[in-house]
Amino acid sequence: MIGTGPVDPTNERLTALEHRLREMEDWHAIYQLVASYGPAVDGLSREGLEALWSADGTYETEHHVFESAVEVGAIVDDPMHLGFVEPGCAHVMSLPLITLAGDVAVATNYSRVYVCTGDGWRVARVASNRWELSREDGGCWKVVRRINRLMNGSEASRSLLLSGVIGQP
Repeated sequence: MIGTGPVDPTNERLTALEHRLREMEDWHAIYQLVASYGPAVDGLSREGLEALWSADGTYETEHHVFESAVEVGAIVDDPMHLGFVEPGCAHVMSLPLITLAGDVAVATNYSRVYVCTGDGWRVARVASNRWELSREDGGCWKVVRRINRLMNGSEASRSLLLSGVIGQP
């Protein structure tokens, strides 16, 4: 019978190794994507922000939903954002917890915004984040949806974190 011969253990090991390497490359790409947000938004790079999102990707905060990569990029022109950037600020992302499922992934992390006060720094905001990502044509990971919730003791912020801990894609 065709195809019922002995299994080649070398081929199986190579396939498993390729799978593990692909996962490591995916994790690295997603770490890089999440880490890029702070420098892009603090550096007022519209193009840098837009490049992180899929064309129709969204970014949801407590007060607003940005409906596309172009809208996310426009954050750099927002007067409230400029009020943080002008005296000096830093959007700092924690290392994300990543759940991979083929060509989709979820990254869960904290973000902190530090603002320069002239004689030091203060934490202006701490939030939980859920980044829903998709591998686009060409293999590049993009944000399909980001949800950001202020860490104010609310159920919304805790459940956002919990969804990442239990690996909900």
